[in-house]
Amino acid sequence: MWGFLLCCLVALASKFSLLPGLNPRKTYEYKYEGEVNVGRGMPNLAESGVRMMCKVKIAGVSAQTFMLQVSDLAFEEFNGFPGKNAFDASPKLSKRIADQLVKPFLFEYANGRVGDIRGPTEIPDSIVNIVRGILDFLQVTVKTTQRVYELEEVGIHGLCQSNYAVEDNAETKDMIITQVVDTNNCREKAAIYRGMATAVVDKLSEERGESVISTVRYVYTVKPTAEGGLIARAHALERHHFTPFNVKGGTFKMQTMKEIVLLGVTDTAGSIPVGTMESKGSLVYKFVEEQANIPLLMQNLDDPVPKAVELIKRLAEATAYQIDNAKTEDTIRVYQLLRVTPFEGLEAMWKQFAGNEEQRRWFLDMIVEVSDARILKFLELRFKAEDVSALEAGETLLLAFNHLQAIPELVEMAKEFLTMPFSKSNPYLWQSVALAYGSLVYKHCAYYTPCPVAAVQPLLDVALDALRNNNEAEMVVALKALGNAGHPNSIKTIMRFLPGVAATPVQLPPRVLSAAVQSMRLIAARDPHSVQDITMSLFLQKDLPSEIRMLAFMVLFETKPPMALVSTVTAHLLDEKDLHVASFAYSYMRSFARSSTPDNQFLSTACSVAVKILAPKFGRLCYHYSKAMRMDYFNDNFLMGTDAEVFMLKSTTKILPSEIMMKGRFYFIGRILQLLELGVRAEGIKELFGTHIPGLKGDLSFSDFQAIVSVLQNWEVLPEDKPLFSVYSRASGQEWLFADVHKKFIQSVIKAVSPSAGKESPVWGMIENLQKGISWHRTKALLMFETRYFQATSLGFPLEISKYFETVNGITVNAKAGVNPPITEHLGQLLTSEISLETDGFVGLTQDFWVFYGINTELFQCGAELKSKIPVAIPWKFAAKINVREKKFELDFPPCKNEFEIFSVTSDVYAVSRNTEEPDLAKMTPMMPSALDSTAQVLNTPATVRSESNQVQSAMCSESNIYGAGICVESELRREYYHEEYPLYYFLGYTHLACKVVPGKQVEYQFRVRGLHAVHSGLNRDEDRYQSSSLESQMHCIYIYVTPQGWDSTPEAVFNLKALAMSGNMKPEGYDAAVYYTPEANMENVQLIVSQVGEEANWKMCTDAVVDKVHAEAKAHMRWGAECQSYEMSMKAATAHLPGSKPALKAKVHWTRIPEFMEIERYIPGMAFLFGFYERHEKNAKQEVSASVVAASADSIDMKIKFPEVWEETSTTYISIHKFKLFAFSLQIKSCNLVA
Repeated sequence: MWGFLLCCLVALASKFSLLPGLNPRKTYEYKYEGEVNVGRGMPNLAESGVRMMCKVKIAGVSAQTFMLQVSDLAFEEFNGFPGKNAFDASPKLSKRIADQLVKPFLFEYANGRVGDIRGPTEIPDSIVNIVRGILDFLQVTVKTTQRVYELEEVGIHGLCQSNYAVEDNAETKDMIITQVVDTNNCREKAAIYRGMATAVVDKLSEERGESVISTVRYVYTVKPTAEGGLIARAHALERHHFTPFNVKGGTFKMQTMKEIVLLGVTDTAGSIPVGTMESKGSLVYKFVEEQANIPLLMQNLDDPVPKAVELIKRLAEATAYQIDNAKTEDTIRVYQLLRVTPFEGLEAMWKQFAGNEEQRRWFLDMIVEVSDARILKFLELRFKAEDVSALEAGETLLLAFNHLQAIPELVEMAKEFLTMPFSKSNPYLWQSVALAYGSLVYKHCAYYTPCPVAAVQPLLDVALDALRNNNEAEMVVALKALGNAGHPNSIKTIMRFLPGVAATPVQLPPRVLSAAVQSMRLIAARDPHSVQDITMSLFLQKDLPSEIRMLAFMVLFETKPPMALVSTVTAHLLDEKDLHVASFAYSYMRSFARSSTPDNQFLSTACSVAVKILAPKFGRLCYHYSKAMRMDYFNDNFLMGTDAEVFMLKSTTKILPSEIMMKGRFYFIGRILQLLELGVRAEGIKELFGTHIPGLKGDLSFSDFQAIVSVLQNWEVLPEDKPLFSVYSRASGQEWLFADVHKKFIQSVIKAVSPSAGKESPVWGMIENLQKGISWHRTKALLMFETRYFQATSLGFPLEISKYFETVNGITVNAKAGVNPPITEHLGQLLTSEISLETDGFVGLTQDFWVFYGINTELFQCGAELKSKIPVAIPWKFAAKINVREKKFELDFPPCKNEFEIFSVTSDVYAVSRNTEEPDLAKMTPMMPSALDSTAQVLNTPATVRSESNQVQSAMCSESNIYGAGICVESELRREYYHEEYPLYYFLGYTHLACKVVPGKQVEYQFRVRGLHAVHSGLNRDEDRYQSSSLESQMHCIYIYVTPQGWDSTPEAVFNLKALAMSGNMKPEGYDAAVYYTPEANMENVQLIVSQVGEEANWKMCTDAVVDKVHAEAKAHMRWGAECQSYEMSMKAATAHLPGSKPALKAKVHWTRIPEFMEIERYIPGMAFLFGFYERHEKNAKQEVSASVVAASADSIDMKIKFPEVWEETSTTYISIHKFKLFAFSLQIKSCNLVA
């Protein structure tokens, strides 16, 4: 009997399976709901979100093919404060989504795996992704033999790691399956980056902290059925955390929840018509074209051409004189409209704008953001028609290529510009085309690995042709373009330019060798081993020019060499005879030894060992030799840092440096962005100065200046074909500009400004135009960066993290000049004429910065948005008169009548909601309100969350009644501080800071510089003469007189300056200063007297200074206050280097009376301790500070500072060894203690 029952139970169990499955003869109806919220997850802070509810019907079509259809869809939006505001229905958007989801979709399904998804042709991917979010619930792996298991499987987030836990419900016999997907651990993640190609990934920084983390948890209730496990209920919770800093210091939070509940199962009645279908792909989220889908706005994109035209005209009008800060955000609207404008529309707009200079410039500045084939077609037409200038073409193409999508089709199209005749019609244009194409190849290789050699082949061909033809200029251009490309396959071509590395011997000038070595800088990160081999070989060739060896060493360390290679370099340096090479290498490694940035973590250790070995031999080399200086900083809480490097490359045969370079980098959220880099390369001018300058003493005296001038006067002996010097600039690691300054250019400038130049001179034409009156205006709109990160969510909505930085720069100059008597023959007549000039204008910029975090589709947006605006504005208006013959210069400023803002910063964080059906009803709620509504209901406040609201307002003004204007600084901060969340809360809330100029007492300013007769004693202050001058001109004036007399032996005012203002009472107020100079054989005396001018003013400062050349001593005596009697102090400094003693510098400051704010000794103990001094009590002189600095050794000094009453600070300071982590060049204290 028991055996029979057991057989029945086994047979019954075999009829029910827990493996997920669907019966193709059944129809399943589910209730589906999905919700997303974006905010801070903190009390009292605004959030935004959306909710979608619907019914889902799944019916079998064949054994493994099923149909999905959505009905009763409702879409709601949330924007406000949890507990106070509720979701609002969006009927128009609901209808638009429902109209597309009501159409049936087909999908393949078997054993818990969703296969190919098919849908109607007209359905966009954004709607299909919602279907993927629903079907994602069916993708589950059930193992009946294991309770806990993990595996890698495909889901909507990509191919990711999943962890399962299985338990049984004893009452219902259901199986409860919990699945956790680690979306940070995906082999093929549904995520993409845009605009980050030039920002190098820093994996070591990511190990110190993350800025983005996310996890998804699914809970399934599975009922066993004969057809397999039936999902009766499923719930998913996805949490996403983002911060610009370290997630440990507080984050923005996005939470998505979705749930599906089985309502019923019925038999399928008859066949289901599905219509024409096309494959939409697998379950993995599919990203749609996002270029036009800017997360900062939503506008009606129908018929974009007239809208874009109107906006461009409005922008041109708003910036016609100065920048209207309220209109600059419209640039983003224009970018979006242009990105959806067809090519024919762009051409029509060009024809409309081409004849208007201002609108034409705006259009060319903005069309570069059409980052697909349309911009290439547009530029191709312009190049062929040659209806743009070389400057316009180069500028537009450079920006267009740098913002172009780096896909293979567009790279292939961009090649055409390298062969167009117009590209080579101008040297500047050709450089721009070559460099920009190289940058495009670099971005292409960042997204396609391995990078095809076909992309860089045109540049390789240009380089080899230039080498065969011995065309030096073309070789430099090609090598710089290859450097921008950073293509590993260009190594073999670059090697052909390098001696000792090339297969055949080459003799090329240092300029070409420098370009060849530096062209490997970006390749160093992509193929470090090859670059290490080449640069090491160059570095060891001691017959190469020193600068080339140093550049090779610099590029070698770009590869982050391992300890073994650093040890090899160290061993060779011990035998190095060229002290410039040795000094450069040692100083560079010493800088790395002190580095705190994550990318140098291992290199720093290797270099610190090398420095200890090399220090005894090279640690005392002075700054006469080549140097590499580096300083850096990195903060783990912010996950941010920066570094700066300065390179000075010299050689033993030349006194001037061969090359000077300065560059910096910025570290942020696991990426390294190279900032602006500047470099100057001495060419012909280096040869002019040779190994020394005759007559140069090095004491910065007038004789030194004369010695340098006498050498420069021989510049005409330099060859015509060799540049005097070259300059270049890089941004984001990409060289975008370089220029050679030739002898011919200098000659043309000198000829143009020569006094003998006539009407053929361009200066003559400029003067004629100034006399007629000129008005010059220029604006430049530039999207500095657009960086975007997209990641799939379980709902099928794309999460986006974006940063936009837009700047609009503007300058306006209006001027009119008069020349009396007018020039008729040559420019030299200007020296005998009086020149008058009236001008007004404006220079400024407005920067707009946005950070968006949330959901962004073409249908709706919800998220958190940081919005910041920084305008800078400097207007001017003045008149000037110059009379060279009379040594008179006059500058008149009208009174300040209106308040204007010089600089301001305004930013706030908002919860934003927008949808495409109602773009005018977008909501932007400040995340932190100005004042919390007392009636607001605050729910679920965690007891462990400690917050503090803070609102600070301040205003400070400093007004000068004398000069009739004032400066005001006002600020307002609103913050909600959460003490567990540092540093994020520092940056959240409303911020406003402004600096303004406000009108004060109405005074008109007039500055004059005039040559006077010698003044032999005191100050001549003739107020009557000032007043009569004012009466004659009917103006309120300020006068400044300068008497540039000779530096003779007679005591006279060599410099006399009066800065005075006169208001309605015609009495002068201001300051009067005079400098007297009395040179003697071995001594120089200087006096400075400054007096306040006014009806009752008696403030004066009297200063006497004496320099004793024989005893190397300087003294100064200063008195100031009422008639120079209120305060008094004296200073003395002297050097000493007696035989058998160490060089020393001693200084002393003594005072009789000084203001209280100058008594700084109270701060000394803390500062001294910070810098490593030790302290001891000693009876010192009262009202006196003395210091002595003794050269203890070649690289250290002993410093002693004595303060009044109780303090003496003593320290030995090593200049060349690092201690503090903040800056790499900080001083280290050799011996320090603190004695009470």
